[in-house]
Amino acid sequence: MTPARSVWPAPAKLNLFLHIVGRRPDGYHELQTCFQFVDLCDEITIEVRADGQIRRALDISGLPENEDLCIRAARALKEAAGLTLGANISLLKRIPIGGGMGGGSSDAATCLVALNRLWSLNWPPERLAALGLKLGADVPVFVHGRVAWAEGVGERLTPLYPPLAPDEPNYLILKSNVFVSTTEVFQDPELTRNSAPITIDGFLASGGRNDCLGVVRRRYPEVARALDWLSLFGAARLTGTGACVFLACETMDFGQEIMRKMPPEFEGFLARGLNDSPLLEGLRAG
Repeated sequence: MTPARSVWPAPAKLNLFLHIVGRRPDGYHELQTCFQFVDLCDEITIEVRADGQIRRALDISGLPENEDLCIRAARALKEAAGLTLGANISLLKRIPIGGGMGGGSSDAATCLVALNRLWSLNWPPERLAALGLKLGADVPVFVHGRVAWAEGVGERLTPLYPPLAPDEPNYLILKSNVFVSTTEVFQDPELTRNSAPITIDGFLASGGRNDCLGVVRRRYPEVARALDWLSLFGAARLTGTGACVFLACETMDFGQEIMRKMPPEFEGFLARGLNDSPLLEGLRAG
């Protein structure tokens, strides 16, 4: 029997590269990227209600309930399914807000996947992903839960399996004390918008780059400092539009050694790269 109250993980993601290959007439950008999950997770607790109400059990400072992607996802699914059930939803945030790690999109996806189970809807992932796309371009990859090559606005996904799947390294992730506006980055007139499309094999051979990096460096010197400092220890990269930067580490011990030297203005996390989302791992385990 499906439990009335349960706890679900909402993992962060990293963009292993990000190329902008064009701009559409509607103003959105055509992207190529590779999404990989990490085991840094928000935690979402859901309790089914019989009265049909969708309520946030805990307030989140600076985030009104109507703007909370968890609540919006739950209400969208309830309306689309025509249900009389509801839910109490509480969110424990661990993923940095405004860090380019997809926390809000992951939270929305986890709510869709969890409520699909708790409300006994049995919708296929494709249907949940289509609904989630209306909430954010990154929601579908979290719904599907597999490391993926992404194109379009990030919604056209090709899951990657061996031998094309990337390694699952340890990552050291740094966030400076700044919130990066994705909208401002993508509206910047100096943003590179004409990168030549590459193939999956081409990415695996070259590693790609992040076309947002130049704009983020100029607009957010705090992120530039974090990237420059982390680059002292290896090939540091920017995820999404930032503000988080990351470095693959051969061992967790090496990552911890770097963190001991970390300047106080940065926040640091150690995480493991994952090609399968812990959300779907938990779903399969019941």
